[in-house]
Amino acid sequence: MKNTECTIYITTKHGYTQSYRREKTGWTQTSPNGTVRPLSAEQLLSHILPPLAAGNLGHLSVRVEPELKPEFVKKIRARQKEPVVKVKDFSKHFGLKA
Repeated sequence: MKNTECTIYITTKHGYTQSYRREKTGWTQTSPNGTVRPLSAEQLLSHILPPLAAGNLGHLSVRVEPELKPEFVKKIRARQKEPVVKVKDFSKHFGLKA
């Protein structure tokens, strides 16, 4: 996964979430009220490393979510429309040794 393909979220115990994304011009931080600020890589690390170093103390949670490319979403939607095939014995159906 590349930096430009994900969003980093930091959520406080009060439910406030800040998001961090890599754009063409650099990193951006979006505050809970929607304010977008540019960040350097060093500033990003200073925001993300403390909650990661503290471990799971319950004060903050950090998660990284991949961005879904339009081609991938289109492929998944097409697969959802395909008929379901029921398989009784997976190993036998796919010729696997038990």
